[in-house]
Amino acid sequence: MHKAGRSAKYIFGVWGAIAGASGLAALLGYTVFQVFEPGVIAGTTAIAAGAILSMLVDTMIPEAFEQAHSLAGLITVAGFLVAFLLSKMGA
Repeated sequence: MHKAGRSAKYIFGVWGAIAGASGLAALLGYTVFQVFEPGVIAGTTAIAAGAILSMLVDTMIPEAFEQAHSLAGLITVAGFLVAFLLSKMGA
């Protein structure tokens, strides 16, 4: 966004709105999904994870490759491994 000429105020405003909307969606999802079966929750979580992964691949990975070149893939895999290990440690 900064490279496209947007101001810092605009960038922080957009990301702040996204963070706020995400928080409200999480609260709503937590409230509504308490009554659903585990299979419905798992399916919804899988779809949401796929959407986030798609967004990452679409927007962030090309920029990361531009900066880190051949290390971008290794860094990405390391990030997923760390996230997986942290999620298993908390289980």
